[in-house]
Amino acid sequence: MAFGALLAQAMDEHPLLVFLRGDLGTGKTTLARGFLQGRGYRGAVRSPTYTLVEPYELFPVPVYHLDLYRLADAEELEFLGGREIFSGENQVLVEWPDKGQGWLPPPDLELWLTHEDGGRGISLQAHTDPGRLVLGRISDARGFRNSPSG
Repeated sequence: MAFGALLAQAMDEHPLLVFLRGDLGTGKTTLARGFLQGRGYRGAVRSPTYTLVEPYELFPVPVYHLDLYRLADAEELEFLGGREIFSGENQVLVEWPDKGQGWLPPPDLELWLTHEDGGRGISLQAHTDPGRLVLGRISDARGFRNSPSG
């Protein structure tokens, strides 16, 4: 939750695409909850496991949270409003992005969540200048460290 709020603060109002990678139970949805709360959302944050997408009309940049675990075919993203979601005007968090391979645009930032020593670990990699800006802001934040590899 804390890292999700930090990510929201680091992204500020920049529209970015973030891939959340990790096994079941590593905290992808929990991170998304923290992100949304960090953006000021106070309602219930539902996991989009069955709906595949949950929109949040936050000002000034809307947020879309997608969980593609149950996606049968990447082309289904077209029917879920994918062109609008991935227009570059939103903040988008995508769990299980491999299920959308071939249809999803490249991410600005990728996060890998893992189980580590009774807790969880997060590794990040930026792929764009806006992603690198966010990564720099995160690495500068107190309490979080950044490895040389990103």
